[in-house]
Amino acid sequence: MWALPAKLLLRNRVGIIIGISIITAFMGYKALNVQLSYELAQMLPVTDSSYIKYKNFKKMFGEDGNIFAVGIKNNKIFEKNQFNALYKLCNDIKKKDGIEEVVSITRNINIYKNDSTKKFEFRPIVSHEFATQHEVDSIKNVILSLPFYNGFLFNNDKNTFLVAITLNKLKLNDKSRESLIMDIKSMVEVYKNKYNSEVHYSGLPYIRTVTTQKVKSELFLFIILSFIIAILIMILFFKSLRVVFSSLILVVISIIWTLGTISLFGYKISILTGVIPSLLVIIAIENCIYLVNKYHWEYKLHGNKAKAISRVVKKIGFATLMTNLTTAAGFATFIFTSNSLLKEFGVIASINVMAEYLVSITLIPVIFSYLAPPKLKHVEHLENKKITIIIENVKKIVFSRRTVVYYITGLFLICCVFGISKMKTSGKVVDDIKTDDPIYTDLKFFENNFHGVMPFEISIDTKKKNGAMKMSTITKIDKLQNVLAEFPQFSKPLSLAEFSKFMKQAFYNGDSAFYNIPNNNEKDFILSYLPTNLKGGKNLLRPFIDSTKRYTRISVQMADIGTKEMNLIESKLKPRIDSIFDPAKYDVTVTGNSVVYTKGTAFLIRNLFESVFFGVLLISLIVALVFSSYRMVVIAMICNLIPLTITAAIMGFANIPIKPSTLIVFSVALGISIDNAILFLSKYRNELKMNNGDIKLSVANALDETGISMIYTSIVLVLGFGIFIVSGFGGTKALGMLISITLFLALFFNIIVLPSLILTLDKIITTRSFRKPMIEIYDDEENIEKSDEVITDEVAKI
Repeated sequence: MWALPAKLLLRNRVGIIIGISIITAFMGYKALNVQLSYELAQMLPVTDSSYIKYKNFKKMFGEDGNIFAVGIKNNKIFEKNQFNALYKLCNDIKKKDGIEEVVSITRNINIYKNDSTKKFEFRPIVSHEFATQHEVDSIKNVILSLPFYNGFLFNNDKNTFLVAITLNKLKLNDKSRESLIMDIKSMVEVYKNKYNSEVHYSGLPYIRTVTTQKVKSELFLFIILSFIIAILIMILFFKSLRVVFSSLILVVISIIWTLGTISLFGYKISILTGVIPSLLVIIAIENCIYLVNKYHWEYKLHGNKAKAISRVVKKIGFATLMTNLTTAAGFATFIFTSNSLLKEFGVIASINVMAEYLVSITLIPVIFSYLAPPKLKHVEHLENKKITIIIENVKKIVFSRRTVVYYITGLFLICCVFGISKMKTSGKVVDDIKTDDPIYTDLKFFENNFHGVMPFEISIDTKKKNGAMKMSTITKIDKLQNVLAEFPQFSKPLSLAEFSKFMKQAFYNGDSAFYNIPNNNEKDFILSYLPTNLKGGKNLLRPFIDSTKRYTRISVQMADIGTKEMNLIESKLKPRIDSIFDPAKYDVTVTGNSVVYTKGTAFLIRNLFESVFFGVLLISLIVALVFSSYRMVVIAMICNLIPLTITAAIMGFANIPIKPSTLIVFSVALGISIDNAILFLSKYRNELKMNNGDIKLSVANALDETGISMIYTSIVLVLGFGIFIVSGFGGTKALGMLISITLFLALFFNIIVLPSLILTLDKIITTRSFRKPMIEIYDDEENIEKSDEVITDEVAKI
């Protein structure tokens, strides 16, 4: 079947090298343009009602996750020099390109009543640096007398102060945001060091920026580590610099093609796509081991290099195609999910797995055709005494201890039921960050002092023009704010109700005793002082009301609480909102970045089932295509699904939440682990033909030949995925650990349980359809010999 490809391969070696070189050069050029993702992961489908409502909210009121928060703890901040320095710092930050606004105790607005015009004026409290401490003390008294800012810009009880830096929309998701955030941080650090202040940084723009920097640094770290692992493994297994050299060429090409493909598709490097180059390195080494092992095995049999190279392609060309196809199918399952992050991961990984297969099956034989034949020391690994002892012990278990194997498997499955019941999602924005990381500790500072920095919004549609400005609506907003105050997860709200209190205080000449909702006697003449043009000047109302005055919002910051607690809060809020705002007269929507993100993580459970379902379906179809026996397909899938079940239980017991990085474990591991089952069953079927249907002898021979490759590749995969354990992201660390555990378990099930089931079920599963498949992976020796004779002249020229 593969005689013609082998012949063409050996005839066109130079053309293949030139073709791969041209494609690699093009991909390298595209890779130069690859960009990092600066957006928050979008996990809700675009058709979801919550996502649609959030998009409509942003269209009306603008971005809600665009504040870079700087927290300062300093009990001497109102000393003249420090206060002036903070004033200058905030003004300097405001001057930077990309900054929309800066709000702090030195840069904020007060409302003043103009008796002559009968209108309110919005003017800065601080407009210049001060020459005396007395002036600062006077301003301090003014700032602290404004309840509107208490809990928002300062927490007087804890001597903590907030600088809220708003980024404009263009900078928010742009590459230049990174340098802007770092420049601002450097400016603040100068202030911090000069005045010995305790400073903390947070907010979604900052969290996303630092996270992106970590992704970038870990991308290179994982590539370097995977390189080192690849070199060490190939030297350890094959003790040949030629093999190492050949493997590294494939590794470099796979990395370049992967980065080039990301750029070609217009995608960006995210926390998921950032691990693909390292994943492809691992899979490239796995392919190399299969090909080199077969090459050495064949060369040891007859000592003919050209014949050995030809037989590598003819004997395992289709087998490796099937194993790579199942691996690609494992990645491709994510294309069917509603999560855009997972879709991108699935597209790039699956395409590059197959591209890597084409490169390996062509380039590795071509490279070896130019190199000298392997020496005796290079093929000694085929008789590795330690591996031979392991294989012999495996055969003893398979032939005489099968009952014990089944009891152990059953015990594992019973435990799995309890573990899986404990699985959960998280939904926290910083869930991937270690608890001792500055991102996490800084966020906790803001939660302890200002109740958090995650945006939580309540949008109110009054269904009437000017309906938002009615006192009845404002009174209802105030009632709802009293409800929100019962939840410690929420910060002080900003809304029309708070502004109406602020305006009443201003109407009574700044007396904080009047910071409350205007009564019926006050409302008309206080509201009459509002400027008629909401678009002009320093109007604090603009972000909280639309031009028709029909829509308004309650804006709250909250702690990073996760899916479970968010769902609980929403379930408690919904009936109380409805009791205040009659659903027949008002449309009230709970939204905001934090809400959408936590709702998105709830979809991960659905994404998990989707990916596993499509993974099982696609891989089962491929296995069925190879073996044409549904019974053998069931046995093979069972042996590779049980390790996934155990891994799911481990996640439950170890309290590892489902998130994008841990969700991919199951389909990816299934796609990779099934390779061993395909290779073993293919060799077993081939041995059945050669041994006149002797099942026991065929199982033993199949284990002898495929067992070495199964063990080698599993070691490679476990060590390769193990590099992710050094990640600074909890999810990536868990990814490495969980896939390594899954693949180790899969080795046990494929090398022990699968042969045991074949022997136990005997002729029940070894049916005629299995013996005579639709597609042959291993060609008959007779056919191979004939094809060898046909291309003898070709290979003799090598």
